[in-house]
Amino acid sequence: MLEPDFVAAALPLLQAGRVDVLEWSFDIGWSQAAMPEWADELLDHFASQDRLLGHGVKYSLLSADESPARDAWLERLSAECRRRHYRHVSEHFGFMAAGRFHEGAPLPVPLTEFTVRLGRERLQRLADAARCPVGLENLAFAFGPRDVQDQGRFLDELLTPLDGFLLLDLHNIDCQCCNFDVSGAELLATYPLHRVREIHVSGGSWSSVKVPSPKQLIRRDTHDAAVPREVFDLVRWAIPRCPNLEAVILEQLGGTLLEANAAEQFRTDFQTLRQVVSEVSNDRV
Repeated sequence: MLEPDFVAAALPLLQAGRVDVLEWSFDIGWSQAAMPEWADELLDHFASQDRLLGHGVKYSLLSADESPARDAWLERLSAECRRRHYRHVSEHFGFMAAGRFHEGAPLPVPLTEFTVRLGRERLQRLADAARCPVGLENLAFAFGPRDVQDQGRFLDELLTPLDGFLLLDLHNIDCQCCNFDVSGAELLATYPLHRVREIHVSGGSWSSVKVPSPKQLIRRDTHDAAVPREVFDLVRWAIPRCPNLEAVILEQLGGTLLEANAAEQFRTDFQTLRQVVSEVSNDRV
């Protein structure tokens, strides 16, 4: 994140050499009139040590329509990966663009022969542009239990032809557990955990629903709060079952760390996550 509050919160961790790997949402950077010099230097430093991960947010893998904007996005990605070395590049499962609409968090689509074929074609185009390992991140949102049950298998079908990797977002898993009354272990067992190369950890928020529902609150992956204890528990459960895991990333949006206590909580979550990863990884070895 380029926002000053995020930089101020993360700077002590960087200065102390506690950050082993950095992830950069490159297409967020494309929207900047000019990248800050310090940001380019930081990204180049991690790239030179093979410790930089790329994460896109605007590709909209499963949009049904073809779009000149998607072609332009892929061209920029190709240039990005020629300019700077990324260990791997990931994007989101689902879609967030339809025609002239482009907004919000990615939404799921049903698992069908057509959507699998479309997703594989789009993922191949992503790989051709990036020329490095590519993967997909699971979603937090689901329209119903069928989306929840199918997503792990859907992702595996998309990733298998390219031997792509799964970016496993554990707060997204927690959102589905909260919203659909499923256990984390049962849900994670439906995912291709052997494909997990990266894990995301974050916090989120609760929102009221405006339609009749047995539940009046839904859990959302808003990246604006402390990491829940349940997500740290999922980290402990998942790591021993992900034999090809390379990196665990703590996420938080810029603009959400303006208060001193929020910045301190972010650093506390970071230290807790490092400790959990270290403990569980040692147990695995």
